[in-house]
Amino acid sequence: MNKINFTSRTIRRSAICGAAFMLISLAGCIPATTGGSSEGIGFRQARFEEISSMRQYRDCIDDSYKIAEGANKNRQPASYRTSAKIIEKCESDLGPEANNLAQEERMQAYAVGILNYIKAGDIHKAQANLETFKKAYAGYDLYLPSGASFVDTVTVLTGKSTVLPKQKMAMMNLSQDLRSEMQRARFWKHN
Repeated sequence: MNKINFTSRTIRRSAICGAAFMLISLAGCIPATTGGSSEGIGFRQARFEEISSMRQYRDCIDDSYKIAEGANKNRQPASYRTSAKIIEKCESDLGPEANNLAQEERMQAYAVGILNYIKAGDIHKAQANLETFKKAYAGYDLYLPSGASFVDTVTVLTGKSTVLPKQKMAMMNLSQDLRSEMQRARFWKHN
């Protein structure tokens, strides 16, 4: 009996040593994860750059809005132009790392820039930026508080559609006030 216990102990010890040896051997077969951690670091670095770019963009836009507020208080049209130019610079400085971030926020800021050019009296620059807006955000539009389309309204305000027939004008999403003003102007132009 003593011999059987000795043998079972030996077998148990051998099994434990064999299992330990197998675990150590298998540990060497696990693939290294250094590539995964560097991808994580690269992702974190790219994300940090995106966040930094957006923070700088928002600071820049805030500066532009402050200038526009000052223009409104002091009734200085030239300050509207300055504000619009700053918005253009903010957008161009954003860079490719944040190109797809905060699309709606960027659309709104660019739209404010276009409206600021109109307030400054620079209709040609407003028209050019409207075309840039249409290309950059193809298929998208913003809606004014009245529910009117930003693109349609600015198209009319910049004079690109004053020669549109009544049918096409009826298809545009304009505020009732602007539509009435366009009809009044058309009436007095022909009478």
